[in-house]
Amino acid sequence: MPTYKSLILLSTIALTTVGTATADVTKASQKQAAATDMKITTITKMYQQDIDDQGMSNPIVLQQYANADLQAAMQLEQDYFDKTQMSCNVDYDVLWDSQDPDYTQDKKFSMTDKGLVQVSLAQGSNIYYDLTCNDKDCQIADVSLNEDGGTLSKHLLETCR
Repeated sequence: MPTYKSLILLSTIALTTVGTATADVTKASQKQAAATDMKITTITKMYQQDIDDQGMSNPIVLQQYANADLQAAMQLEQDYFDKTQMSCNVDYDVLWDSQDPDYTQDKKFSMTDKGLVQVSLAQGSNIYYDLTCNDKDCQIADVSLNEDGGTLSKHLLETCR
């Protein structure tokens, strides 16, 4: 008889453990989905603000959504210009990959396998945003026009010193 009680007890423990593990996986999936939604919502909101202001936000809309590190890199650009009266920037609007953005063009927002928000523009360009999030909001850590590591902050840090 003790063997049956032991088997029942072990089965109960095993089922409880499986149930807890399943709940943990579900919670992790829900948390990841919420973070993905927050990231896409942040970038969508930024683009809508830029469209509404026709690119005339001050400070520029990207700087408003950037984290402290990206803001510091962008400040290097302004300091360089103030000192030399020359630009060390990429010479186009990064959000739109264009010098003369078409604010009415269609856009598609999605997530890459690397966790970046990809904005696919009707003109054929893709812009990738790396975001950091907490429970309340997300901030842009960096921007890239490709997935090979060339980023806006890297460019500014190398060029604007």
